[in-house]
Amino acid sequence: MSGMRFAFLCKSRPEPTGKKVAIVGAGPAGLSAAGYLVCQGHEVHVYDKLPEPGGLMLFGIPEFRIPIYRVREGCGELKDLFEVKFFPRTKVVCGECGQEAGDEFVERTVHIAELKENYDAVLIATGAWEPWTPELEGAELQGVYPALEYLFRIKSAKLGHMEWTDIIHPESKKILVVGAGHTAVDAALESVLLGADEVYLSYRRSIKEAPAGPYEINQLIQRGVKWLEKTMPVRIIGDGKVRAVEMVRMELGEPDASGRRRPVPVEGSEFRLEVDYVIFAVGQTPTPPAGEGVEIARDKKGRVVVDGRHMTSVEGIFAAGDVVTGPSKVGQAVKDGLYAARSMHMWMMGGE
Repeated sequence: MSGMRFAFLCKSRPEPTGKKVAIVGAGPAGLSAAGYLVCQGHEVHVYDKLPEPGGLMLFGIPEFRIPIYRVREGCGELKDLFEVKFFPRTKVVCGECGQEAGDEFVERTVHIAELKENYDAVLIATGAWEPWTPELEGAELQGVYPALEYLFRIKSAKLGHMEWTDIIHPESKKILVVGAGHTAVDAALESVLLGADEVYLSYRRSIKEAPAGPYEINQLIQRGVKWLEKTMPVRIIGDGKVRAVEMVRMELGEPDASGRRRPVPVEGSEFRLEVDYVIFAVGQTPTPPAGEGVEIARDKKGRVVVDGRHMTSVEGIFAAGDVVTGPSKVGQAVKDGLYAARSMHMWMMGGE
């Protein structure tokens, strides 16, 4: 299997247009946009706070899904053949902002206003890196982690960017993973592969409703993961660190606004599960450049608002991928990046 081809619309760099584009975020949306834009003859610079390009394809998704070498070869082609300039360990901000996932790798910051001034167009493709953590009693205990942080540290160590002593070690531990999407499945599987004694996967609906699909869940079951469907944690128990979780069984009631049957706790069904770690994989929030200075409109879910051209509320700044749609699959982010890049090209060249 060969490396990923992000610039699949051309075999070599065409005549330059004289236009220069900044892409913020080197994940699937940003890289696919870079590939499209260089094939139109534009100069492309990619900024990302991680040590190398790839985003969650490298730093979150296990290698059995997306081999590391494929991402690295694809990025290498963009750099060597199409002269895309990558600026790693560089965080793009709108002003003063707080700490976010991956900030430990940052060596310098750039204000987005500077990019807007120095480039003909800017694309925000920073994804959704802020994990959701339920407000449960005991959620502050040592041993409670977001799945994205858990996987991020493991992949960072595998890539050689973090010491193995800095990861969350599952060896000989009992682990509860909450959720049933691909991130939950990946966290459960990594726990098994790294030597966990027992791994539980809890989901408040049935296997038929699992976002990752019954096939993925059954694959985990075959590897020894204990599937706890129609269950939900209600309290985490410990004395500074996690010792157990109080769980409750659920039944499916009337449909909610999404059309799915709403999970309802079954009275008197509580049970206790002895675990060492609780890994929450219940969703992430988009993470566009933060801080004051350039106000880019966002909706109630934190997603960047764009028009039909993928233009944000700031003229000349576009957005694509999970930062616009919320967490999605790699293929959807790639597609969104391509559409945004096409709109950027047309806008820069004087089209609609």
